[in-house]
Amino acid sequence: MLSTELLLACYRRGIFPMAVNGRADIGWFSPDPRAIIPLGEQFHIPHGLRRALKKRRFEVTFDCNFEAVIRACSISHGSTWISEEIIQSYCELHKRGHAHSVESRLEGKLAGGLYGVHIGGAFFGESMFHHFTDASKVALVALVEHLRAHDFLLLDTQWRTEHLSQFGTLLVPRAEYLRLLQAALERACVF
Repeated sequence: MLSTELLLACYRRGIFPMAVNGRADIGWFSPDPRAIIPLGEQFHIPHGLRRALKKRRFEVTFDCNFEAVIRACSISHGSTWISEEIIQSYCELHKRGHAHSVESRLEGKLAGGLYGVHIGGAFFGESMFHHFTDASKVALVALVEHLRAHDFLLLDTQWRTEHLSQFGTLLVPRAEYLRLLQAALERACVF
């Protein structure tokens, strides 16, 4: 298992782990450029998602079932970077208050969600999943609203994907990212 201390030290330097080689090994990554979702006005909610949010089809919860979320993320991505070692390590981070989940529920059942790591005013998004259309997107919008309400400065998404691009994801050079990260780490935000 990766120690909590090692994980937190790496995140503070802009480095994160992923399982590689068929999940047998752990690789360490620090992409350049780095993808972030802006927490200000640049955050974009697509029109179709706005309609879905108005219907209030999903109930959103925080930290109610972290392990179920990370395991669902692992399964939904098939051969993925989320190995059993990663799952156990992040569950320990969660127990120590540094990893969090956002769950979308439909009729009480887990329909989608995401998880990530929190240090200071930075949230490092790790993965998301959905069993129903818009469930993970609703969780992401709830996360952004939550981070805004708690004065977070940075929402790191590591890489820009087509899925995340629709929310206004930005690519920033590593040097700029590290400046943003340092400023975020100096904030004493409570998740």
